[in-house]
Amino acid sequence: MADLFNADQPDKAPAGRPLADRLRPASLDQVVGQQLTGDDGALTRMIRSGSLGSMIFWGPPGTGKTTVARLLAGETGLAFEQISAIFSGVADLKKVFEMARMRRSNGRQTLLFVDEIHRFNRAQQDSFLPVMEDGTVILVGATTENPSFELNAALLSRARVLVFRSLDEESIARLLQRAEESEGRKLPVEEEARELLLRMADGDGRAALTLAEEVWRAAKPGEVFDAEGLQRVVQRRAPIYDKGQDGHYNLISALHKSVRGSDPDAALYYLARMFDAGEDPLYLGRRLVRMAVEDIGLADPQALVVANAAKDAYDYLGSPEGELAFAEATVYLATAPKSNAVYTAFKSAMRAAKEHGSLLPPRHILNAPTKLMKDEDYGKGYQYDHDMPEAFSGQDYFPEKMGRQVFYDPPERGFEREIRKRLDYWSKLRSERQKGGGS
Repeated sequence: MADLFNADQPDKAPAGRPLADRLRPASLDQVVGQQLTGDDGALTRMIRSGSLGSMIFWGPPGTGKTTVARLLAGETGLAFEQISAIFSGVADLKKVFEMARMRRSNGRQTLLFVDEIHRFNRAQQDSFLPVMEDGTVILVGATTENPSFELNAALLSRARVLVFRSLDEESIARLLQRAEESEGRKLPVEEEARELLLRMADGDGRAALTLAEEVWRAAKPGEVFDAEGLQRVVQRRAPIYDKGQDGHYNLISALHKSVRGSDPDAALYYLARMFDAGEDPLYLGRRLVRMAVEDIGLADPQALVVANAAKDAYDYLGSPEGELAFAEATVYLATAPKSNAVYTAFKSAMRAAKEHGSLLPPRHILNAPTKLMKDEDYGKGYQYDHDMPEAFSGQDYFPEKMGRQVFYDPPERGFEREIRKRLDYWSKLRSERQKGGGS
Protein backbone atom coordinates (compact mmCIF):
# COMPACT_ATOMS: atom_id res chain seq x y z
CA MET A 1 0.00 0.00 0.00
CA ALA A 2 2.96 2.29 0.34
CA ASP A 3 6.41 2.50 -1.00
CA LEU A 4 9.09 0.76 1.06
CA PHE A 5 10.47 0.12 4.51
CA ASN A 6 8.60 -2.88 5.97
CA ALA A 7 8.66 -6.64 5.75
CA ASP A 8 5.26 -7.32 7.23
CA GLN A 9 2.92 -9.47 5.12
CA PRO A 10 5.55 -10.49 2.54
CA ASP A 11 3.52 -13.60 1.58
CA LYS A 12 0.83 -11.49 -0.08
CA ALA A 13 3.23 -9.89 -2.55
CA PRO A 14 3.17 -11.36 -6.06
CA ALA A 15 6.43 -12.73 -7.35
CA GLY A 16 8.62 -10.51 -9.44
CA ARG A 17 7.96 -7.28 -7.61
CA PRO A 18 11.05 -5.38 -6.44
CA LEU A 19 12.04 -5.91 -2.83
CA ALA A 20 11.37 -2.25 -1.95
CA ASP A 21 7.86 -2.63 -3.33
CA ARG A 22 7.20 -5.82 -1.39
CA LEU A 23 8.36 -4.42 1.94
CA ARG A 24 5.66 -1.81 2.28
CA PRO A 25 4.46 -0.56 5.67
CA ALA A 26 0.93 -1.23 6.76
CA SER A 27 0.83 1.66 9.25
CA LEU A 28 2.75 4.80 10.12
CA ASP A 29 4.49 3.21 13.10
CA GLN A 30 6.22 0.80 10.69
CA VAL A 31 7.95 3.62 8.79
CA VAL A 32 11.52 3.94 9.97
CA GLY A 33 13.80 6.92 10.38
CA GLN A 34 11.21 9.74 10.63
CA GLN A 35 10.23 11.43 13.87
CA LEU A 36 7.09 12.68 12.14
CA THR A 37 5.63 9.17 12.28
CA GLY A 38 6.68 8.26 15.83
CA ASP A 39 4.37 7.95 18.82
CA ASP A 40 4.48 11.70 19.41
CA GLY A 41 5.12 12.72 15.79
CA ALA A 42 3.22 15.47 14.00
CA LEU A 43 1.56 13.07 11.56
CA THR A 44 0.58 10.63 14.28
CA ARG A 45 -1.05 13.48 16.19
CA MET A 46 -3.01 14.51 13.09
CA ILE A 47 -4.41 11.03 12.68
CA ARG A 48 -5.39 10.86 16.35
CA SER A 49 -7.23 14.15 15.99
CA GLY A 50 -9.14 12.76 13.01
CA SER A 51 -8.39 15.84 10.93
CA LEU A 52 -5.78 16.41 8.25
CA GLY A 53 -4.70 19.67 6.66
CA SER A 54 -2.78 20.26 3.46
CA MET A 55 0.95 19.55 3.74
CA ILE A 56 4.21 19.77 1.86
CA PHE A 57 6.63 16.89 2.43
CA TRP A 58 10.19 18.15 1.92
CA GLY A 59 13.06 15.68 1.91
CA PRO A 60 15.51 13.63 -0.15
CA PRO A 61 14.50 10.59 -2.21
CA GLY A 62 13.83 7.28 -0.50
CA THR A 63 12.72 8.70 2.84
CA GLY A 64 9.09 7.60 2.65
CA LYS A 65 7.17 10.64 1.40
CA THR A 66 4.91 8.71 -0.98
CA THR A 67 4.53 5.90 1.53
CA VAL A 68 3.37 8.21 4.27
CA ALA A 69 0.91 10.01 2.00
CA ARG A 70 -0.77 6.71 1.10
CA LEU A 71 -0.91 5.63 4.72
CA LEU A 72 -2.44 8.94 5.79
CA ALA A 73 -5.24 8.48 3.27
CA GLY A 74 -5.81 4.87 4.36
CA GLU A 75 -5.86 5.62 8.07
CA THR A 76 -8.26 8.57 7.72
CA GLY A 77 -10.63 7.04 5.15
CA LEU A 78 -9.80 9.55 2.43
CA ALA A 79 -9.76 8.69 -1.24
CA PHE A 80 -6.16 8.64 -2.46
CA GLU A 81 -5.26 10.26 -5.77
CA GLN A 82 -1.68 10.53 -6.99
CA ILE A 83 -0.18 12.58 -9.81
CA SER A 84 3.35 13.57 -10.75
CA ALA A 85 4.20 17.12 -11.74
CA ILE A 86 6.69 15.69 -14.23
CA PHE A 87 4.00 14.01 -16.33
CA SER A 88 0.91 16.11 -15.59
CA GLY A 89 -0.42 19.35 -17.03
CA VAL A 90 -3.40 21.67 -16.61
CA ALA A 91 -5.79 19.23 -18.32
CA ASP A 92 -4.78 16.44 -15.93
CA LEU A 93 -5.28 18.71 -12.94
CA LYS A 94 -8.77 19.66 -14.10
CA LYS A 95 -9.74 15.99 -14.36
CA VAL A 96 -8.40 15.25 -10.89
CA PHE A 97 -10.22 18.24 -9.40
CA GLU A 98 -13.49 17.25 -11.08
CA MET A 99 -13.24 13.69 -9.73
CA ALA A 100 -12.54 15.09 -6.27
CA ARG A 101 -15.62 17.33 -6.50
CA MET A 102 -17.76 14.34 -7.44
CA ARG A 103 -16.44 12.36 -4.46
CA ARG A 104 -17.06 15.28 -2.14
CA SER A 105 -20.65 15.57 -3.34
CA ASN A 106 -20.99 11.92 -2.29
CA GLY A 107 -19.56 12.64 1.13
CA ARG A 108 -15.93 11.56 0.68
CA GLN A 109 -12.90 13.84 0.65
CA THR A 110 -9.80 13.30 -1.50
CA LEU A 111 -6.18 13.31 -0.44
CA LEU A 112 -4.32 14.46 -3.54
CA PHE A 113 -0.65 13.50 -3.51
CA VAL A 114 1.47 15.51 -5.94
CA ASP A 115 4.98 14.14 -6.44
CA GLU A 116 7.72 16.62 -7.42
CA ILE A 117 5.26 19.47 -6.88
CA HIS A 118 8.04 22.03 -7.38
CA ARG A 119 8.07 21.09 -11.08
CA PHE A 120 4.72 22.84 -11.55
CA ASN A 121 5.02 26.46 -12.65
CA ARG A 122 3.52 29.34 -10.66
CA ALA A 123 0.21 29.35 -12.52
CA GLN A 124 -0.21 25.60 -12.09
CA GLN A 125 0.56 25.90 -8.39
CA ASP A 126 -2.08 28.63 -8.08
CA SER A 127 -4.68 26.28 -9.54
CA PHE A 128 -4.58 24.25 -6.31
CA LEU A 129 -5.67 27.18 -4.15
CA PRO A 130 -9.45 27.11 -4.80
CA VAL A 131 -9.81 23.36 -4.24
CA MET A 132 -7.70 23.55 -1.09
CA GLU A 133 -9.73 26.44 0.29
CA ASP A 134 -13.17 24.90 -0.31
CA GLY A 135 -12.10 21.50 1.03
CA THR A 136 -12.40 19.64 -2.27
CA VAL A 137 -8.93 18.17 -1.72
CA ILE A 138 -6.38 17.85 1.02
CA LEU A 139 -3.14 18.50 -0.82
CA VAL A 140 0.00 16.60 0.09
CA GLY A 141 2.87 17.75 -2.09
CA ALA A 142 6.28 16.08 -2.14
CA THR A 143 9.46 17.89 -3.10
CA THR A 144 13.19 17.39 -2.86
CA GLU A 145 13.74 21.14 -3.28
CA ASN A 146 13.46 23.88 -0.67
CA PRO A 147 9.78 24.90 -0.66
CA SER A 148 10.66 28.44 0.35
CA PHE A 149 12.33 28.95 -3.01
CA GLU A 150 10.30 26.68 -5.29
CA LEU A 151 6.67 27.06 -4.18
CA ASN A 152 4.30 30.01 -4.28
CA ALA A 153 3.87 31.95 -1.07
CA ALA A 154 0.08 31.58 -1.44
CA LEU A 155 0.41 27.80 -1.60
CA LEU A 156 2.80 27.68 1.35
CA SER A 157 0.46 29.82 3.45
CA ARG A 158 -2.24 27.15 3.07
CA ALA A 159 -0.04 24.12 3.73
CA ARG A 160 2.21 22.96 6.55
CA VAL A 161 5.78 22.07 5.57
CA LEU A 162 6.98 18.81 7.14
CA VAL A 163 10.63 17.84 6.77
CA PHE A 164 11.66 14.26 6.00
CA ARG A 165 15.24 13.41 6.94
CA SER A 166 17.74 11.14 5.24
CA LEU A 167 17.75 7.79 6.99
CA ASP A 168 20.63 7.26 9.39
CA GLU A 169 22.67 4.09 9.29
CA GLU A 170 20.71 2.57 12.17
CA SER A 171 17.46 2.97 10.20
CA ILE A 172 19.05 1.52 7.05
CA ALA A 173 20.30 -1.41 9.13
CA ARG A 174 16.73 -2.07 10.32
CA LEU A 175 15.54 -2.12 6.72
CA LEU A 176 18.19 -4.65 5.77
CA GLN A 177 17.23 -6.80 8.75
CA ARG A 178 13.58 -6.73 7.66
CA ALA A 179 14.64 -7.64 4.14
CA GLU A 180 16.54 -10.65 5.49
CA GLU A 181 13.49 -11.72 7.51
CA SER A 182 11.31 -11.38 4.44
CA GLU A 183 13.69 -13.36 2.24
CA GLY A 184 14.41 -15.93 4.91
CA ARG A 185 18.17 -15.63 4.39
CA LYS A 186 21.09 -13.44 5.43
CA LEU A 187 22.83 -11.05 3.10
CA PRO A 188 26.00 -12.81 1.88
CA VAL A 189 28.38 -10.12 3.09
CA GLU A 190 31.05 -9.84 5.74
CA GLU A 191 30.56 -7.35 8.57
CA GLU A 192 32.84 -4.74 7.00
CA ALA A 193 30.98 -5.10 3.70
CA ARG A 194 27.66 -4.75 5.49
CA GLU A 195 28.80 -1.45 7.00
CA LEU A 196 29.93 -0.36 3.56
CA LEU A 197 26.50 -1.20 2.17
CA LEU A 198 24.90 1.06 4.78
CA ARG A 199 27.08 3.96 3.62
CA MET A 200 26.42 3.23 -0.04
CA ALA A 201 22.69 3.71 0.55
CA ASP A 202 23.47 7.34 1.44
CA GLY A 203 20.34 7.80 3.54
CA ASP A 204 17.98 6.40 0.88
CA GLY A 205 15.85 3.48 2.08
CA ARG A 206 14.79 2.45 -1.41
CA ALA A 207 18.41 2.45 -2.55
CA ALA A 208 19.39 0.24 0.40
CA LEU A 209 16.82 -2.40 -0.51
CA THR A 210 17.76 -2.23 -4.19
CA LEU A 211 21.42 -2.77 -3.28
CA ALA A 212 20.47 -5.75 -1.11
CA GLU A 213 18.60 -7.25 -4.04
CA GLU A 214 21.63 -6.79 -6.29
CA VAL A 215 23.82 -8.59 -3.77
CA TRP A 216 21.48 -11.58 -3.52
CA ARG A 217 21.25 -11.84 -7.29
CA ALA A 218 25.01 -11.70 -7.75
CA ALA A 219 26.04 -14.19 -5.04
CA LYS A 220 26.90 -17.72 -6.05
CA PRO A 221 25.90 -20.53 -3.68
CA GLY A 222 27.99 -20.23 -0.53
CA GLU A 223 29.70 -17.02 -1.68
CA VAL A 224 30.20 -14.23 0.86
CA PHE A 225 31.43 -10.82 -0.30
CA ASP A 226 34.08 -8.76 1.45
CA ALA A 227 34.13 -4.96 1.09
CA GLU A 228 36.13 -5.02 -2.13
CA GLY A 229 33.94 -7.73 -3.62
CA LEU A 230 30.81 -5.81 -2.72
CA GLN A 231 31.97 -2.71 -4.57
CA ARG A 232 32.86 -4.84 -7.58
CA VAL A 233 29.43 -6.51 -7.63
CA VAL A 234 27.23 -3.43 -7.21
CA GLN A 235 29.55 -1.15 -9.22
CA ARG A 236 29.13 1.69 -6.77
CA ARG A 237 31.76 3.53 -4.81
CA ALA A 238 30.94 4.17 -1.18
CA PRO A 239 31.14 7.84 -0.28
CA ILE A 240 34.21 8.71 1.77
CA TYR A 241 31.77 10.49 3.98
CA ASP A 242 27.99 10.36 4.07
CA LYS A 243 26.67 13.44 2.32
CA GLY A 244 23.64 13.52 4.58
CA GLN A 245 25.41 12.94 7.86
CA ASP A 246 28.13 14.24 10.15
CA GLY A 247 31.11 13.91 7.81
CA HIS A 248 29.43 16.08 5.20
CA TYR A 249 28.44 18.80 7.65
CA ASN A 250 31.77 18.69 9.47
CA LEU A 251 33.75 19.33 6.29
CA ILE A 252 31.52 22.06 4.89
CA SER A 253 31.58 23.73 8.31
CA ALA A 254 35.37 23.54 8.33
CA LEU A 255 35.56 25.00 4.81
CA HIS A 256 33.17 27.84 5.64
CA LYS A 257 34.93 28.75 8.88
CA SER A 258 38.36 28.60 7.26
CA VAL A 259 37.19 31.12 4.65
CA ARG A 260 35.60 33.29 7.35
CA GLY A 261 38.83 33.06 9.33
CA SER A 262 40.90 34.25 6.33
CA ASP A 263 42.95 31.05 6.10
CA PRO A 264 43.22 30.17 2.39
CA ASP A 265 45.43 27.13 2.97
CA ALA A 266 43.00 25.42 5.35
CA ALA A 267 40.10 26.39 3.08
CA LEU A 268 41.79 24.78 0.06
CA TYR A 269 42.46 21.62 2.08
CA TYR A 270 38.80 21.18 3.03
CA LEU A 271 37.66 22.03 -0.49
CA ALA A 272 39.98 19.28 -1.78
CA ARG A 273 38.66 16.85 0.85
CA MET A 274 35.10 17.41 -0.34
CA PHE A 275 35.96 17.06 -4.01
CA ASP A 276 37.84 13.84 -3.23
CA ALA A 277 34.75 12.55 -1.40
CA GLY A 278 32.64 13.04 -4.52
CA GLU A 279 30.70 16.05 -3.27
CA ASP A 280 28.26 17.62 -5.72
CA PRO A 281 30.10 20.59 -7.31
CA LEU A 282 26.84 22.53 -7.48
CA TYR A 283 26.52 22.26 -3.70
CA LEU A 284 30.06 23.59 -3.23
CA GLY A 285 29.34 26.43 -5.66
CA ARG A 286 26.22 27.40 -3.71
CA ARG A 287 28.15 27.39 -0.45
CA LEU A 288 30.87 29.64 -1.88
CA VAL A 289 28.18 32.09 -2.97
CA ARG A 290 26.73 31.98 0.52
CA MET A 291 30.14 32.73 2.03
CA ALA A 292 30.48 35.71 -0.30
CA VAL A 293 27.17 37.24 0.78
CA GLU A 294 27.26 36.22 4.44
CA ASP A 295 30.87 36.76 5.50
CA ILE A 296 32.28 39.26 2.99
CA GLY A 297 29.29 41.20 1.77
CA LEU A 298 30.01 44.75 0.71
CA ALA A 299 33.46 44.77 2.27
CA ASP A 300 34.41 43.44 -1.18
CA PRO A 301 31.48 43.59 -3.66
CA GLN A 302 33.53 41.57 -6.15
CA ALA A 303 33.38 38.50 -3.89
CA LEU A 304 29.88 37.60 -5.06
CA VAL A 305 30.88 38.19 -8.67
CA VAL A 306 33.89 35.87 -8.31
CA ALA A 307 31.85 33.15 -6.57
CA ASN A 308 29.18 33.20 -9.29
CA ALA A 309 31.82 33.26 -12.01
CA ALA A 310 33.41 30.14 -10.49
CA LYS A 311 30.11 28.29 -10.76
CA ASP A 312 29.72 29.37 -14.39
CA ALA A 313 33.30 28.35 -15.16
CA TYR A 314 32.69 24.89 -13.72
CA ASP A 315 29.52 24.55 -15.80
CA TYR A 316 31.55 25.47 -18.88
CA LEU A 317 34.69 23.42 -18.22
CA GLY A 318 33.43 20.47 -16.19
CA SER A 319 35.73 18.31 -14.08
CA PRO A 320 38.64 18.35 -13.39
CA GLU A 321 39.49 21.72 -15.00
CA GLY A 322 36.47 23.46 -13.52
CA GLU A 323 37.52 22.53 -10.00
CA LEU A 324 40.34 25.05 -10.29
CA ALA A 325 37.73 27.80 -10.63
CA PHE A 326 36.32 26.81 -7.24
CA ALA A 327 39.83 26.78 -5.79
CA GLU A 328 40.43 30.28 -7.16
CA ALA A 329 37.15 31.53 -5.69
CA THR A 330 37.95 29.91 -2.33
CA VAL A 331 41.31 31.68 -2.11
CA TYR A 332 39.73 34.99 -3.17
CA LEU A 333 37.02 34.73 -0.51
CA ALA A 334 39.47 33.67 2.19
CA THR A 335 41.76 36.63 1.49
CA ALA A 336 39.00 39.23 1.05
CA PRO A 337 38.11 41.71 3.83
CA LYS A 338 35.30 40.31 5.95
CA SER A 339 31.99 41.85 6.96
CA ASN A 340 28.66 40.44 8.04
CA ALA A 341 27.07 43.89 8.28
CA VAL A 342 24.56 43.30 5.48
CA TYR A 343 23.75 39.83 6.83
CA THR A 344 23.09 41.27 10.29
CA ALA A 345 21.14 44.21 8.87
CA PHE A 346 18.87 41.94 6.85
CA LYS A 347 18.10 39.76 9.87
CA SER A 348 17.23 42.88 11.87
CA ALA A 349 15.04 44.17 9.05
CA MET A 350 13.23 40.82 8.82
CA ARG A 351 12.63 40.89 12.56
CA ALA A 352 11.27 44.43 12.35
CA ALA A 353 9.03 43.51 9.40
CA LYS A 354 7.45 40.69 11.43
CA GLU A 355 7.10 42.76 14.60
CA HIS A 356 5.51 45.84 13.03
CA GLY A 357 3.07 44.12 10.66
CA SER A 358 1.59 45.65 7.51
CA LEU A 359 2.24 49.34 8.11
CA LEU A 360 1.47 51.69 5.24
CA PRO A 361 4.52 53.52 3.87
CA PRO A 362 4.36 57.31 4.29
CA ARG A 363 1.85 58.75 1.83
CA HIS A 364 4.30 61.18 0.25
CA ILE A 365 6.28 58.32 -1.32
CA LEU A 366 3.24 56.45 -2.66
CA ASN A 367 2.21 56.76 -6.30
CA ALA A 368 -1.21 58.27 -7.01
CA PRO A 369 -2.46 56.93 -10.38
CA THR A 370 -6.14 57.57 -9.51
CA LYS A 371 -8.11 60.62 -8.35
CA LEU A 372 -9.14 58.82 -5.16
CA MET A 373 -5.52 58.23 -4.26
CA LYS A 374 -4.65 61.86 -4.95
CA ASP A 375 -7.54 62.92 -2.72
CA GLU A 376 -6.02 60.73 -0.02
CA ASP A 377 -2.77 62.72 -0.34
CA TYR A 378 -0.82 59.90 -1.97
CA GLY A 379 2.34 61.41 -3.38
CA LYS A 380 1.70 64.82 -1.82
CA GLY A 381 4.91 66.58 -0.82
CA TYR A 382 7.22 64.05 -2.43
CA GLN A 383 10.60 65.54 -3.34
CA TYR A 384 12.34 64.03 -6.35
CA ASP A 385 15.86 63.44 -5.08
CA HIS A 386 17.54 64.11 -8.40
CA ASP A 387 16.12 67.66 -8.35
CA MET A 388 17.51 68.37 -4.89
CA PRO A 389 20.98 69.65 -4.02
CA GLU A 390 23.48 66.78 -4.10
CA ALA A 391 20.61 64.53 -5.29
CA PHE A 392 19.47 64.02 -1.71
CA SER A 393 16.16 65.17 -0.21
CA GLY A 394 16.55 63.75 3.29
CA GLN A 395 12.89 62.71 3.43
CA ASP A 396 11.52 60.00 5.73
CA TYR A 397 10.79 56.67 4.06
CA PHE A 398 9.81 54.50 7.03
CA PRO A 399 6.15 54.15 8.07
CA GLU A 400 5.20 57.02 10.38
CA LYS A 401 4.13 54.68 13.21
CA MET A 402 7.44 52.89 13.06
CA GLY A 403 9.85 55.80 13.00
CA ARG A 404 13.29 55.80 11.47
CA GLN A 405 15.34 52.64 12.06
CA VAL A 406 19.01 51.80 11.59
CA PHE A 407 19.77 48.25 10.49
CA TYR A 408 22.93 48.55 8.42
CA ASP A 409 26.07 49.50 10.32
CA PRO A 410 29.07 49.02 8.00
CA PRO A 411 32.49 48.55 9.60
CA GLU A 412 35.64 50.47 8.72
CA ARG A 413 36.91 47.64 6.49
CA GLY A 414 37.32 47.23 2.77
CA PHE A 415 34.84 48.98 0.52
CA GLU A 416 32.45 49.45 3.43
CA ARG A 417 34.82 52.12 4.75
CA GLU A 418 33.68 54.25 1.80
CA ILE A 419 30.02 53.30 2.39
CA ARG A 420 30.40 54.38 6.03
CA LYS A 421 31.53 57.81 4.87
CA ARG A 422 28.53 58.15 2.56
CA LEU A 423 26.02 57.12 5.23
CA ASP A 424 27.52 59.52 7.77
CA TYR A 425 27.40 62.35 5.23
CA TRP A 426 23.77 61.62 4.31
CA SER A 427 22.84 61.37 7.97
CA LYS A 428 24.27 64.83 8.55
CA LEU A 429 22.43 66.24 5.52
CA ARG A 430 19.18 64.56 6.56
CA SER A 431 19.38 66.11 10.00
CA GLU A 432 20.12 69.57 8.59
CA ARG A 433 17.34 69.45 6.00
CA GLN A 434 14.71 68.07 8.33
CA LYS A 435 15.50 70.80 10.86
CA GLY A 436 15.15 73.31 8.06
CA GLY A 437 11.78 71.86 7.00
CA GLY A 438 13.14 70.16 3.91
CA SER A 439 10.98 67.05 4.20
